[in-house]
Order: sequence, then structure tokens, then C-alpha cells
Amino acid sequence: MKSFALASMVSLASAMCNHGTLLNPRGERSVVPSFSYTGVTGPLGWHGLSSDNSACAEGQHQAPIDIASSSATTVSGQTLGLQLPSYPSGAEIENLGTTLEVFVNGSITVNNVVYSLRQFHFHTPSEHRVDSEHYAAEVHFVFESAAHTLTVLGFLIEVGRNPSESFSLLNSVFQNINTITQTGAIGHTGSLNFTQLINHARGSQVFRYGGSLTTPPCDEGVIFNIVRNPIYIDVSTYRAAKHVMKFNSRYTQNHPGQQNLLQYASDLLTV
Repeated sequence: MKSFALASMVSLASAMCNHGTLLNPRGERSVVPSFSYTGVTGPLGWHGLSSDNSACAEGQHQAPIDIASSSATTVSGQTLGLQLPSYPSGAEIENLGTTLEVFVNGSITVNNVVYSLRQFHFHTPSEHRVDSEHYAAEVHFVFESAAHTLTVLGFLIEVGRNPSESFSLLNSVFQNINTITQTGAIGHTGSLNFTQLINHARGSQVFRYGGSLTTPPCDEGVIFNIVRNPIYIDVSTYRAAKHVMKFNSRYTQNHPGQQNLLQYASDLLTV
């Protein structure tokens, strides 16, 4: 497959899904290939930004996907053993340029393996679809095991019909979003209490599949757990978050195990 060559590199904090893990430790900014969600540096060109990104165009277990609820593997949210401590004084939130990311602790158990929470971040609109329906946004909680494997717990976010439906956690996360409108800005959330979110996950079915990072380098082997029932955000909070994050969702990929869509398109062009 032909790949685009970068004319230049820029100094930018990488907003990869594995940011903050041992695979991509959080630290000082370094010169890395820039990626975006538009044009030649967007998802269609990620594979050309670095030789490390080949899976973006060749991997056959890529994420996100359109989840078919009638045939998807599901587990009870109660089996996850989700643990997320409260942060009465809030937590650090960072604008990475391609997402907003919060660093907190926690744990989850998937297939009898305990994973530790490294960070959670947001996508607008949702990356996953359920029965071809997309949602207003999606939050990914990224966990890492002692063996440095990753699992992601995702919550689909819908705009509520009235303020009483909205999750107070989301209001608190974005409480000071006006202080982090620029790339690289670091601010603080409001008080974080995850009880409502934990109870929501426990009371829902969870879709599970083997996928990949949804940002470069698109490495595979990531276990996705997408909570079936959406959570809600109020209109004003959603608009404020969307104004800062803009559009930051990768297009849905082929069904796991099938040919990468970019490879498929390339084959058609060479016929």
C-alpha cells in the first residue's frame, strides 16, 4: 500500500489511547509524527506518518467497530469488578490537542486478569456504533495489566432530554473546561465521584471484542468493553466539550478478522 510522507514533524503531546501507560509513558513533550482527524494526517493517512503505524492500514482486528447487538459477545457489568475511587478535590485534566484526558486511579477485572486504570479520555462523536447508531460522545477508560496488556471500558454518551438525566460526573469533569482550550493546557476538574457511573456499568450488559488502539499506532490486542446502556450529558456541557475537542473520532473499521478497509480500498484502486 502506498503511504503519504510527512514533510515535517512537530513537537506535540501524543494523544494515543495508550498515553500514560508503560507503552507510552506520560512525560515531557517530544518530537513525534503529528496526527489529526482531517486530511492527509487524518485516519486515512495515519499509516504514512510513521513505520510504527502499519497496523492502521493492515491490521485485521481494528477498532472502533459497528457493534451488532444481536450477535455481539456480551458480559454482565457486574463481572468487571470496576473500582474507581472518589477525588473530592478533583483531578488533573489535560488538553492533548486531539482529546481531553484525565489521570485517576482505579481497577477492573477482565477474563480473571486485574488491570489498573491509567487515564480516561473522550471522543466526539462516539467512535463505536451500536446497530449502526452513533452517539454524541464516548469516554474511554484505559487500563493496563501487569503484563502491559490493555483493556478499555467505554461508555457511550447521549445528550439528555432534560438536566435531571445528565450524569453529575460529566458536569464535574468539564467544570473548568474554559481553562484548557489550548493544546498542552493542564487544568483541574471539579470534585469527582464515580459511584453513579460504577452502578450504571454494573446494571448494564457490556459488549466485548478484541480490537486495537483507535489512534496511531493502532496496535492490536486491546480488549474493548462497551457498556450497552448510554450515559447522559446536558446540552450546555456537551457543547462546551465539543467546542474544545472538535471532531476526534476514527471511522468504524471492518468486522474483526476481516480485511482492513484501507487495504481493501487499495486493492480496488490497483485493479
